[in-house]
Amino acid sequence: MKLQARQGLGILLLLAGLGLAACGGDSSQGSQAAENGIQAGSSNYPVATITILTHSRPGGGSDVFLRELSRYLAPELGANIIVKNVTGGSGASALAELARAEPDGATFYATTPTFIYTSLLARPAYTYEEVDPLVNLFIDPELIYTAADSQFETLDDVLEKARNSRGLWGAANPASLERQSLEQLKLATGINNAAVISHEGGGDLMINVLNGTLDIGVGEAQELQSQLEAGNLRVLATFSDQRLAEFPEVPTVYELGHQVIVRKFRGLAAPQGLSPELIQRWEAAIQTVLEHPEYKASYLADNLRPNFIAHAEYQEFINAFASETRDYLRTVGIVE
Repeated sequence: MKLQARQGLGILLLLAGLGLAACGGDSSQGSQAAENGIQAGSSNYPVATITILTHSRPGGGSDVFLRELSRYLAPELGANIIVKNVTGGSGASALAELARAEPDGATFYATTPTFIYTSLLARPAYTYEEVDPLVNLFIDPELIYTAADSQFETLDDVLEKARNSRGLWGAANPASLERQSLEQLKLATGINNAAVISHEGGGDLMINVLNGTLDIGVGEAQELQSQLEAGNLRVLATFSDQRLAEFPEVPTVYELGHQVIVRKFRGLAAPQGLSPELIQRWEAAIQTVLEHPEYKASYLADNLRPNFIAHAEYQEFINAFASETRDYLRTVGIVE
Protein backbone atom coordinates (compact mmCIF):
# COMPACT_ATOMS: atom_id res chain seq x y z
CA MET A 1 0.00 0.00 0.00
CA LYS A 2 1.58 3.25 -1.12
CA LEU A 3 1.11 6.40 0.89
CA GLN A 4 1.96 9.59 -0.91
CA ALA A 5 4.14 12.24 0.67
CA ARG A 6 1.40 14.76 0.06
CA GLN A 7 -0.85 12.93 2.53
CA GLY A 8 0.29 15.01 5.44
CA LEU A 9 3.63 13.57 6.44
CA GLY A 10 5.82 15.56 8.79
CA ILE A 11 8.19 18.47 8.33
CA LEU A 12 10.37 21.18 9.69
CA LEU A 13 9.26 22.65 13.01
CA LEU A 14 7.91 19.33 14.26
CA LEU A 15 10.89 18.12 16.26
CA ALA A 16 11.21 21.13 18.53
CA GLY A 17 7.56 21.01 19.51
CA LEU A 18 7.58 17.24 19.86
CA GLY A 19 10.56 17.33 22.17
CA LEU A 20 8.69 19.65 24.51
CA ALA A 21 5.53 17.57 24.39
CA ALA A 22 7.32 14.28 24.95
CA CYS A 23 9.38 15.38 27.92
CA GLY A 24 6.80 13.92 30.24
CA GLY A 25 7.91 10.39 29.31
CA ASP A 26 5.20 7.89 29.97
CA SER A 27 3.73 9.62 32.99
CA SER A 28 -0.02 10.12 32.73
CA GLN A 29 -0.03 13.83 33.47
CA GLY A 30 -3.48 15.29 33.03
CA SER A 31 -4.99 11.80 32.89
CA GLN A 32 -8.60 11.44 33.70
CA ALA A 33 -11.27 8.81 33.30
CA ALA A 34 -14.87 9.66 32.56
CA GLU A 35 -17.79 7.26 32.66
CA ASN A 36 -19.94 7.39 29.54
CA GLY A 37 -22.90 6.04 31.47
CA ILE A 38 -22.95 3.25 28.86
CA GLN A 39 -23.93 -0.03 30.45
CA ALA A 40 -24.70 -3.39 28.92
CA GLY A 41 -26.65 -6.43 29.92
CA SER A 42 -25.11 -9.73 30.90
CA SER A 43 -23.00 -11.62 28.37
CA ASN A 44 -20.04 -13.93 28.21
CA TYR A 45 -17.57 -11.09 27.62
CA PRO A 46 -14.61 -11.83 29.94
CA VAL A 47 -14.68 -8.52 31.84
CA ALA A 48 -17.52 -6.33 33.07
CA THR A 49 -15.88 -3.03 32.14
CA ILE A 50 -13.77 -2.10 29.12
CA THR A 51 -11.49 0.96 29.19
CA ILE A 52 -10.63 2.63 25.89
CA LEU A 53 -7.66 4.98 26.16
CA THR A 54 -7.15 8.11 24.12
CA HIS A 55 -4.32 10.64 24.05
CA SER A 56 -6.94 13.30 23.28
CA ARG A 57 -8.29 15.68 25.90
CA PRO A 58 -12.06 15.81 26.52
CA GLY A 59 -13.69 17.43 23.50
CA GLY A 60 -10.89 16.42 21.12
CA GLY A 61 -11.51 14.36 18.00
CA SER A 62 -10.68 10.94 19.43
CA ASP A 63 -12.56 11.67 22.65
CA VAL A 64 -15.73 12.63 20.77
CA PHE A 65 -15.39 9.66 18.42
CA LEU A 66 -15.01 7.15 21.28
CA ARG A 67 -17.88 8.46 23.36
CA GLU A 68 -20.31 8.24 20.46
CA LEU A 69 -19.01 4.81 19.42
CA SER A 70 -19.34 3.51 22.99
CA ARG A 71 -23.08 4.17 23.06
CA TYR A 72 -23.57 1.45 20.45
CA LEU A 73 -20.54 -0.77 21.08
CA ALA A 74 -21.19 -1.44 24.78
CA PRO A 75 -24.52 -3.21 24.25
CA GLU A 76 -23.09 -5.15 21.31
CA LEU A 77 -20.14 -6.47 23.33
CA GLY A 78 -22.15 -6.89 26.51
CA ALA A 79 -19.80 -4.85 28.72
CA ASN A 80 -19.64 -1.38 30.18
CA ILE A 81 -17.25 1.03 28.42
CA ILE A 82 -15.20 3.83 29.97
CA VAL A 83 -13.27 6.37 27.90
CA LYS A 84 -10.06 7.37 29.66
CA ASN A 85 -8.14 10.48 28.59
CA VAL A 86 -4.40 9.90 29.04
CA THR A 87 -2.58 13.03 27.92
CA GLY A 88 1.16 13.69 27.78
CA GLY A 89 3.98 12.99 25.38
CA SER A 90 1.86 13.38 22.23
CA GLY A 91 0.33 9.97 22.85
CA ALA A 92 3.39 8.35 24.46
CA SER A 93 1.69 8.08 27.86
CA ALA A 94 -1.40 6.39 26.45
CA LEU A 95 0.73 4.00 24.37
CA ALA A 96 2.72 3.03 27.44
CA GLU A 97 -0.42 2.31 29.44
CA LEU A 98 -1.79 0.12 26.67
CA ALA A 99 1.48 -1.76 26.16
CA ARG A 100 1.68 -2.58 29.88
CA ALA A 101 -1.95 -3.74 30.11
CA GLU A 102 -2.99 -7.39 30.26
CA PRO A 103 -4.40 -8.80 26.98
CA ASP A 104 -7.63 -9.79 28.69
CA GLY A 105 -10.09 -7.69 26.72
CA ALA A 106 -10.24 -4.91 29.30
CA THR A 107 -8.01 -2.23 27.74
CA PHE A 108 -7.85 -0.74 24.25
CA TYR A 109 -6.58 2.45 22.59
CA ALA A 110 -7.91 4.74 19.87
CA THR A 111 -5.46 4.76 16.97
CA THR A 112 -4.77 7.72 14.69
CA PRO A 113 -1.63 8.69 12.76
CA THR A 114 -0.39 10.36 15.95
CA PHE A 115 0.70 7.05 17.48
CA ILE A 116 2.91 6.39 14.44
CA TYR A 117 4.45 9.88 14.34
CA THR A 118 5.14 9.88 18.08
CA SER A 119 6.78 6.46 17.83
CA LEU A 120 9.09 7.56 15.02
CA LEU A 121 9.91 11.08 16.15
CA ALA A 122 10.01 10.90 19.95
CA ARG A 123 11.21 7.30 20.27
CA PRO A 124 9.29 6.69 23.51
CA ALA A 125 9.78 3.64 25.72
CA TYR A 126 6.77 1.99 24.06
CA THR A 127 5.97 2.44 20.37
CA TYR A 128 3.39 1.22 17.87
CA GLU A 129 5.48 -1.95 17.59
CA GLU A 130 4.68 -2.90 21.21
CA VAL A 131 0.90 -2.87 20.71
CA ASP A 132 -1.44 -4.76 18.40
CA PRO A 133 -3.53 -2.87 15.79
CA LEU A 134 -7.00 -4.38 16.14
CA VAL A 135 -9.39 -2.91 13.56
CA ASN A 136 -9.92 0.31 11.62
CA LEU A 137 -13.29 2.05 11.54
CA PHE A 138 -13.10 5.36 9.69
CA ILE A 139 -11.30 7.83 7.52
CA ASP A 140 -11.82 11.25 9.11
CA PRO A 141 -11.60 14.38 6.89
CA GLU A 142 -9.60 17.32 8.23
CA LEU A 143 -11.10 20.83 8.05
CA ILE A 144 -9.43 24.23 8.13
CA TYR A 145 -11.59 26.57 10.19
CA THR A 146 -11.61 30.08 11.63
CA ALA A 147 -13.81 32.11 13.97
CA ALA A 148 -17.03 33.25 12.31
CA ASP A 149 -16.28 36.87 13.23
CA SER A 150 -12.68 36.78 11.96
CA GLN A 151 -11.41 38.77 9.00
CA PHE A 152 -10.89 35.59 6.96
CA GLU A 153 -13.58 34.67 4.45
CA THR A 154 -11.43 32.27 2.41
CA LEU A 155 -8.22 30.27 2.72
CA ASP A 156 -6.61 32.75 0.34
CA ASP A 157 -7.28 35.48 2.91
CA VAL A 158 -5.38 33.47 5.51
CA LEU A 159 -2.46 32.85 3.17
CA GLU A 160 -2.33 36.51 2.13
CA LYS A 161 -2.09 37.63 5.75
CA ALA A 162 0.74 35.15 6.35
CA ARG A 163 2.63 36.45 3.33
CA ASN A 164 2.24 40.11 4.25
CA SER A 165 2.75 39.97 8.02
CA ARG A 166 2.68 36.83 10.14
CA GLY A 167 0.32 33.89 10.30
CA LEU A 168 -0.72 32.18 13.51
CA TRP A 169 -2.03 28.71 12.75
CA GLY A 170 -3.10 26.09 15.27
CA ALA A 171 -2.98 22.31 15.39
CA ALA A 172 -3.24 19.53 17.93
CA ASN A 173 -0.16 17.92 19.50
CA PRO A 174 3.20 18.13 17.68
CA ALA A 175 2.95 14.56 16.36
CA SER A 176 -0.58 15.02 15.03
CA LEU A 177 -1.72 14.78 11.45
CA GLU A 178 -3.20 18.25 11.86
CA ARG A 179 0.26 19.64 12.55
CA GLN A 180 1.65 17.72 9.61
CA SER A 181 -1.02 19.02 7.26
CA LEU A 182 -0.34 22.67 8.10
CA GLU A 183 3.40 22.22 7.69
CA GLN A 184 2.72 20.61 4.31
CA LEU A 185 0.52 23.57 3.39
CA LYS A 186 3.37 25.95 4.24
CA LEU A 187 5.68 24.03 1.92
CA ALA A 188 3.12 23.84 -0.87
CA THR A 189 2.45 27.60 -0.74
CA GLY A 190 6.03 28.71 -0.10
CA ILE A 191 4.96 30.52 3.07
CA ASN A 192 7.65 30.72 5.75
CA ASN A 193 6.12 33.39 7.97
CA ALA A 194 3.41 31.32 9.62
CA ALA A 195 3.86 29.82 13.07
CA VAL A 196 2.10 26.49 13.64
CA ILE A 197 1.27 26.36 17.34
CA SER A 198 0.61 22.96 18.89
CA HIS A 199 -1.98 22.14 21.54
CA GLU A 200 -2.56 19.05 23.66
CA GLY A 201 -6.01 18.56 22.16
CA GLY A 202 -8.60 19.86 19.73
CA GLY A 203 -10.69 21.49 22.44
CA ASP A 204 -7.85 23.73 23.59
CA LEU A 205 -7.06 24.58 19.99
CA MET A 206 -10.64 25.58 19.22
CA ILE A 207 -10.74 27.98 22.18
CA ASN A 208 -7.73 29.87 20.80
CA VAL A 209 -9.34 30.11 17.37
CA LEU A 210 -12.62 31.34 18.84
CA ASN A 211 -10.94 34.03 20.94
CA GLY A 212 -8.90 35.31 18.00
CA THR A 213 -5.48 34.23 19.25
CA LEU A 214 -5.08 32.05 16.15
CA ASP A 215 -6.01 32.79 12.55
CA ILE A 216 -7.03 29.20 11.80
CA GLY A 217 -7.12 25.72 13.24
CA VAL A 218 -7.41 22.22 11.80
CA GLY A 219 -9.85 19.67 13.15
CA GLU A 220 -12.51 17.09 12.40
CA ALA A 221 -16.16 17.84 11.76
CA GLN A 222 -17.37 15.95 14.82
CA GLU A 223 -15.30 17.99 17.26
CA LEU A 224 -16.33 21.26 15.56
CA GLN A 225 -20.01 20.39 15.18
CA SER A 226 -21.48 22.18 18.18
CA GLN A 227 -19.64 25.44 17.45
CA LEU A 228 -20.52 25.22 13.77
CA GLU A 229 -24.20 24.76 14.63
CA ALA A 230 -23.98 27.74 16.99
CA GLY A 231 -22.58 29.86 14.16
CA ASN A 232 -19.28 30.50 15.94
CA LEU A 233 -16.96 28.90 13.38
CA ARG A 234 -16.47 29.16 9.62
CA VAL A 235 -14.98 26.31 7.54
CA LEU A 236 -12.57 27.57 4.89
CA ALA A 237 -11.30 24.39 3.23
CA THR A 238 -10.87 20.65 3.63
CA PHE A 239 -7.73 18.55 3.19
CA SER A 240 -9.82 15.67 1.80
CA ASP A 241 -9.60 14.41 -1.76
CA GLN A 242 -13.11 15.64 -2.61
CA ARG A 243 -15.70 18.04 -1.27
CA LEU A 244 -17.70 16.78 1.68
CA ALA A 245 -21.42 16.06 1.49
CA GLU A 246 -22.14 18.10 4.64
CA PHE A 247 -20.08 21.07 3.37
CA PRO A 248 -20.62 21.09 -0.40
CA GLU A 249 -19.71 24.77 -0.66
CA VAL A 250 -16.32 24.29 1.02
CA PRO A 251 -13.44 23.76 -1.43
CA THR A 252 -10.64 21.27 -1.02
CA VAL A 253 -7.12 22.57 -0.47
CA TYR A 254 -6.11 20.66 -3.57
CA GLU A 255 -8.67 22.32 -5.85
CA LEU A 256 -7.44 25.69 -4.58
CA GLY A 257 -4.11 24.86 -6.18
CA HIS A 258 -2.15 23.49 -3.23
CA GLN A 259 -1.16 19.84 -3.62
CA VAL A 260 -1.87 18.62 -0.12
CA ILE A 261 -4.34 15.79 0.59
CA VAL A 262 -4.66 14.30 4.07
CA ARG A 263 -6.45 11.13 5.17
CA LYS A 264 -6.77 10.46 8.88
CA PHE A 265 -7.55 6.91 9.97
CA ARG A 266 -9.43 6.07 13.16
CA GLY A 267 -9.23 2.61 14.65
CA LEU A 268 -8.45 0.62 17.76
CA ALA A 269 -5.40 -1.17 19.16
CA ALA A 270 -5.03 -3.79 21.89
CA PRO A 271 -2.21 -5.06 24.09
CA GLN A 272 -0.19 -7.75 22.36
CA GLY A 273 -1.45 -11.27 23.03
CA LEU A 274 -5.20 -10.76 22.67
CA SER A 275 -6.83 -14.12 22.01
CA PRO A 276 -8.16 -15.01 18.53
CA GLU A 277 -11.62 -15.39 20.05
CA LEU A 278 -11.61 -11.83 21.40
CA ILE A 279 -10.22 -10.47 18.13
CA GLN A 280 -13.08 -12.12 16.26
CA ARG A 281 -15.55 -10.79 18.85
CA TRP A 282 -14.37 -7.23 18.27
CA GLU A 283 -14.28 -7.58 14.48
CA ALA A 284 -17.87 -8.80 14.47
CA ALA A 285 -19.07 -6.17 16.95
CA ILE A 286 -17.48 -3.27 15.06
CA GLN A 287 -18.97 -4.37 11.75
CA THR A 288 -22.40 -4.70 13.34
CA VAL A 289 -22.16 -1.29 14.99
CA LEU A 290 -21.08 0.38 11.74
CA GLU A 291 -24.35 -0.80 10.20
CA HIS A 292 -26.52 0.36 13.12
CA PRO A 293 -28.99 2.85 11.57
CA GLU A 294 -28.76 5.43 14.34
CA TYR A 295 -24.99 5.28 14.58
CA LYS A 296 -24.66 5.37 10.80
CA ALA A 297 -26.76 8.53 10.65
CA SER A 298 -24.61 10.04 13.39
CA TYR A 299 -21.21 9.33 11.89
CA LEU A 300 -22.24 10.26 8.36
CA ALA A 301 -23.50 13.59 9.70
CA ASP A 302 -20.04 14.07 11.20
CA ASN A 303 -18.46 13.30 7.81
CA LEU A 304 -16.77 10.16 9.10
CA ARG A 305 -16.23 7.78 6.20
CA PRO A 306 -16.60 4.12 7.18
CA ASN A 307 -13.49 2.16 6.25
CA PHE A 308 -13.50 -1.12 8.16
CA ILE A 309 -10.20 -3.01 8.09
CA ALA A 310 -10.02 -6.37 9.85
CA HIS A 311 -7.26 -7.33 12.27
CA ALA A 312 -4.82 -9.06 9.91
CA GLU A 313 -5.14 -6.41 7.23
CA TYR A 314 -4.99 -3.59 9.76
CA GLN A 315 -1.61 -4.81 11.00
CA GLU A 316 -0.36 -4.70 7.41
CA PHE A 317 -1.88 -1.24 6.93
CA ILE A 318 -0.22 0.18 10.05
CA ASN A 319 3.16 -1.37 9.22
CA ALA A 320 3.00 0.01 5.68
CA PHE A 321 1.98 3.45 6.95
CA ALA A 322 4.84 3.46 9.46
CA SER A 323 7.38 2.23 6.89
CA GLU A 324 6.50 4.86 4.33
CA THR A 325 6.31 7.58 6.98
CA ARG A 326 9.80 6.61 8.19
CA ASP A 327 11.15 6.65 4.62
CA TYR A 328 9.69 10.10 4.04
CA LEU A 329 11.08 11.50 7.30
CA ARG A 330 14.50 10.16 6.37
CA THR A 331 14.25 11.73 2.93
CA VAL A 332 13.60 15.19 4.35
CA GLY A 333 16.26 14.74 7.03
CA ILE A 334 14.04 14.69 10.12
CA VAL A 335 15.08 11.22 11.26
CA GLU A 336 18.18 9.17 10.48
